[in-house]
Amino acid sequence: MFIYGYRKGSLVVDSAQGDVTGDGVVDRVVLTGDQPPDSPLTQNIILVVQGGVTGQVYSTPIDDVGYDPTLFLGDFTGDGVDEIMVTIPTGGSGGIMNEYIYSFSHNRFNLVFDSNAYNDYYQYQVSYLDGYKVKVISEVNQQQYMIDLSNRDLEYLSEIYNDEGQLLEPIEGWVNPLSGLYPVDFNLDGVYDLLAYQQISGRYRADGLGYVLNTLQWDSQHFGLNQQSVAIFGSDI
Repeated sequence: MFIYGYRKGSLVVDSAQGDVTGDGVVDRVVLTGDQPPDSPLTQNIILVVQGGVTGQVYSTPIDDVGYDPTLFLGDFTGDGVDEIMVTIPTGGSGGIMNEYIYSFSHNRFNLVFDSNAYNDYYQYQVSYLDGYKVKVISEVNQQQYMIDLSNRDLEYLSEIYNDEGQLLEPIEGWVNPLSGLYPVDFNLDGVYDLLAYQQISGRYRADGLGYVLNTLQWDSQHFGLNQQSVAIFGSDI
């Protein structure tokens, strides 16, 4: 019988199977947590691994809370062993996700990706410009992107620009924290890269201007930036 962890009364919120120990045998991975009787919020989240050979149980707490946490197992580092990806939606209006990836080689949890560290590292500047444009600067790699606002409705533009297309006042937007992190095997070689989505907001959070898309690839030490693009919203013809 599988032992789900050491917290009596905890719920199993997700489970998956794969070789996370590197011994060639399928292991079982489980997320447990507590939910108040009047709320779907999951707290006291614990990541549990049961070795497929020995049946021994290992666990580590995840210092986070959220709604409907999920697991994904896949090889992100190219060593032939599955890592453990934990996704915890925050439930906020911005659709922000907290993401963690653990390796478990040699029966030890090692955090190799933390969305909090990612959000701190990847910084951006978002500035409205004359001529119905917004400039997005990615500070990490010193790239800039221009978003054309001229296809927005006149009511929106009139709140920002005069009739000559000049700004009524300076406006700064921002790039939100991660709103999605997706494992993608771009090379079809069995090793997953990460595709990170971050919404670009204008005057307020719901004023979405597009998304920054960062492709991250393991470089033997950490997940580094491989490609970056900005996706914009279309308009009716």
